[in-house]
This record gives sequence, C-alpha cells and structure tokens, in this order.
Amino acid sequence: MSSRAFITGISGLELSAPEREFIRDERPWGFILFKRNIETPAQVTSLVRELRDSIGSPDVPVLIDQEGGRVARLGPPYWPVYPPGAAFGALYDADPELGLRAACLSARLIAADLIDLGITVDCLPLADVPVEGSDAVIGNRAYGTAPAKVAAIARAVTQGLEQGGVLPVLKHIPGHGRATADSHFQLPTVNTSRAELNRTDFAAFKPLADLPMAMTAHVVFSALDPAQPATTSATIIQQVIRGVIGFQGLLMSDDVSMNALAGTIAERTRAIVNAGCDMVLHCNDKLDEMRDVARETPELAGRALDRARQALASRRQPEPLDRQAARAELDALVDRAGMA
Repeated sequence: MSSRAFITGISGLELSAPEREFIRDERPWGFILFKRNIETPAQVTSLVRELRDSIGSPDVPVLIDQEGGRVARLGPPYWPVYPPGAAFGALYDADPELGLRAACLSARLIAADLIDLGITVDCLPLADVPVEGSDAVIGNRAYGTAPAKVAAIARAVTQGLEQGGVLPVLKHIPGHGRATADSHFQLPTVNTSRAELNRTDFAAFKPLADLPMAMTAHVVFSALDPAQPATTSATIIQQVIRGVIGFQGLLMSDDVSMNALAGTIAERTRAIVNAGCDMVLHCNDKLDEMRDVARETPELAGRALDRARQALASRRQPEPLDRQAARAELDALVDRAGMA
C-alpha cells in the first residue's frame, strides 16, 4: 500500500482511537516522537510497535530529535545525557582527531539507545554555521563557526549513527546559523550576499550532500528569494539545495506548524509540496492540522518515492558495541574538552 508524503506526530503515550483511524486512512510515510510521547523504555517500545502495526509494515520510519545537549527527547532516569555539539567543536580545536572520535562515539551511543526502542531515524547532524549576533536557537548545538570543521564533525556524527543502524537527517539545509530569530516563533531573514553564503553556510553542507535525508530551514535568504523561506522557495530548493549544495536525497520540511511559516496549515503544506520538498513534517498533536496536512500531500510517487526508498534502503545493521567502554571513552574526551 502506498504512503502519503508526510510525517506526523501524535498526542501521547499511546495512540488514541481517532489517531489510529487517521493513520489507517491517510497512511503517513513516517512518525516523529517528542517528550510528550516518552515515559519508560517499555512504553516507548510498545508505542513504536503500535505505530508500525497501525500502518501494517515493520519498516515504517520512526524519527526523533536526539542531538544531545538541550535537544534531547530521551533523558534521565532511563536514558543518559549526551554532550552538546559545541563540546565536539572545542575538543576538535585542541585535537581534531579526538574531536571527531568523540562526535562519532556520542552518535554511536545515541543510536544504540534508539535502536533498543525501535527508533530508526535521528534528526541529526547539524551543519548550521552560527555567526555573532545570531539567535540562540542554534547556539551550542552547532559544531563550530568554520564550515570545514562543521562538515567534518557532522560527518563523524553521521558515521556513528550509521554504525548503530540509525539513519541521519541533515539539518537545517541550506543553513540556520545566521538567523537572528527563532523560526519556531517568527520568520528569520538573512540579508547576506550570495557569494558569502556560498563561502560559509552552504559550504558546510556541500561535503554532506550524499546523506540520505535532509531537513529544510524556515529562513528567508533575501539575496536568493526575498519573498519565501527556503522551505517554500522553489528557487532555493532547486538552485541551492539541489544545485549548489548538490543534495539529491529525501528532502523534508522542518515542522509545518512552526510560526515562521505564513497561512493556514493547508496553505503551508501546499507551498512546501509545490516548492519541491519530498516530504512534509508535522510535529504537533493537533488532529485537525494532521488532517489538513494529509489532504494536501500527494501519494509518494516518482522521484520522491525513489528517494524515500533509497533512504530506507541505506540503513545498515548495527555493529557490535561495548557500551560501557564507549561511554567511558566519551566521558574522558568530553572532560578533556571542559564541557562535561
């Protein structure tokens, strides 16, 4: 049975009857979990199984934002705390090899936590390059301010996830680092020249163009499209994301319900699809909005379907891991960076 081109959140610790009916009728491609969906390991495992059963497929992707630092849907007492991205950047400055090792180890351990629960996709790594004066929404989530360093650490994070059997989602393409507002609440506009964006922001994403999935930025780049944020800009998606950066994988929007986007949920969804995104991401638990998204998204077909299939086919079986030894090594490295 074919899927529709959207990923949906749900409201609680288990599916409600209306949600179950909605999923059966509308067939989202995947699901995304948040803290409201997390209680205990047994509960999350049961919920993930229920989500897949509701679609009737064991391969339905289940996503989560588990970066470490302040963006972590899983946490104590059942799951360990992981360092923010800036910790790897600090260690990289002292010793690049150790910085990359720590980034890979952290992602590998996160992947082990996720696979235990049946979660197969992590919205990580970031390749955003912050600048002085930018909004703190990225902040210490970023790996640094030099594009080559950011790309190298993002690659190490990707390797750790892949070794653990978890698919990465590169974000926030083509870059959220310069934004002076939090796109959860308002639309940021970046007035930097195209040449400078090519040299910095876009340059961090280019070495990662082979990743299977990426998430857009709800950011206006006035030098490229003064009217539309990247998520709804056909110009930016075709000329920059697919062109300059060269990303050819599955492109999903950031959350369609974020306040950076204008119009109704239905209008936003149409704009995302028309701009060239393969997948619409809807994160909140409002069933009426979920229905609007479903009505406006097409059946997965053509190149979007090919990209979705290729992304899922790229997931590897987890490699063996000594968690205790890996955690001890990671802690020692983070202590060395002074960012425990």
